[in-house]
Amino acid sequence: MKRTKVVDVLKLNDFGTEVNVKGWVRTHRSSKAVDFIALNDGSTIKNVQIVVDPTKIDENTLKQVTTGACISVVGELVESQGAGQSVEIQCRSLELYGTCGSDYPMQKKGQSFEAMRKNAHLRLRTNTFGAVMRIRHNMAIAIHKYFHEHGFFYFHSPLITASDCEGAGQMFQVTTKNLYDLKKDEQGKIIYDDDFFGQPTSLTVSGQLEGELGATALGAIYTFGPTFRAENSNTPRHLAEFWMIEPEVAFIDLNDLMDLEEDFIKYCVQWALDNCQDDLEFLNKMIDKTLIERLQSVVKGSFERLTYTRGIEILQDAVKNGHKFEFPVSWGMDLASEHERYLVEEYFKRPVIMTDYPKEIKAFYMKLNEDGKTVQGTDVLFPQIGEIIGGSVREESYDKLMKEIKDRNIPEKDMWWYVDTRRYGTCPHGGFGLGFERLILFVTGMQNIRDVIPFPRTPKSAEF
Repeated sequence: MKRTKVVDVLKLNDFGTEVNVKGWVRTHRSSKAVDFIALNDGSTIKNVQIVVDPTKIDENTLKQVTTGACISVVGELVESQGAGQSVEIQCRSLELYGTCGSDYPMQKKGQSFEAMRKNAHLRLRTNTFGAVMRIRHNMAIAIHKYFHEHGFFYFHSPLITASDCEGAGQMFQVTTKNLYDLKKDEQGKIIYDDDFFGQPTSLTVSGQLEGELGATALGAIYTFGPTFRAENSNTPRHLAEFWMIEPEVAFIDLNDLMDLEEDFIKYCVQWALDNCQDDLEFLNKMIDKTLIERLQSVVKGSFERLTYTRGIEILQDAVKNGHKFEFPVSWGMDLASEHERYLVEEYFKRPVIMTDYPKEIKAFYMKLNEDGKTVQGTDVLFPQIGEIIGGSVREESYDKLMKEIKDRNIPEKDMWWYVDTRRYGTCPHGGFGLGFERLILFVTGMQNIRDVIPFPRTPKSAEF
């Protein structure tokens, strides 16, 4: 008999028909007269209740139907007598696929998220992580849908690169060389002639530079894929491997870029509200009781737009009025998460798009303003998260870009192909990067970025 997913069973109303459901047992309550099994197959946060007459099912089999066990049930669809569900299944036959012992780590009793990370291979079966992963899927669908509907082309940038986009040097090296027997020259530098690519290569920190090449040919592109940072950050906001969405658009100015950032985020949040209702209600109840209200407020209101200089003035005024920050506030500093969250959560009480940062704290490719001190960078700051998007109008002038490359001692031999876009038909263009997991953090109300990706990669942790 063909299986019906639980999500579909719960929508049926043709009572009296026979259905087959398969999944994992959430709970099993026994009595002499009747057994109740809550079954979940991952298709929805909701369980379907299986009602079992213990006299009609083998006693030994029924004993093995414990939390975590995998079973197949054939039974009659009936109207539910209990609260909270419209249908249930009167069991006619039950097949046990996989037993699950009492040492199963994901028992019904509450587990800390930290403990669950040690069992990341099993935590996906819990209600919380099932909800997070279904929302993660929906956000990926929303991203592709948004850009497709707005005329962007999905562009695949390389994961292995010889250039450091951010210039921070925190990259994972890629090599086929024998690390126990490295060939070196007279100065002690490694010789890469016999390496696979014949030069030092690394995992990418961003697809932006290649994305710019795509935008200057196709007009508007977006990348969506894994990126890597060998940054020793043990915070609830950092991963060594994460996913990035990076649109890049020709003929865009700063205001258009901010419009795109705001419209895109609102589209994704609205998609979650429209398509993930059951999962959001569960997370709103169990994880963050203000989640749905916060998501709705982001969609309804406009984002505040202000310059970095004005932001610093607001923060300095807060200090004068007695607000205490861990890190001091001064013009030219890179804002810490506490500063970003003050502006968003306490001062404006809405998302903020900050622009016109000091050029020294931003990347070499950002367009210089006429004041010669600031660049047309644009960061979107969100409640509870801090920076969720980082973007900019790119410097299209060959001379200005080359000056920045030289001033920052970036190796020109690695950037010749990038600079060529400014030599051959340069055009105004810009784009942004959105850390996918930070978006998922916001949409789910989860508190740690390690809990919104199936298998987190962090310092000293690369299991599963």
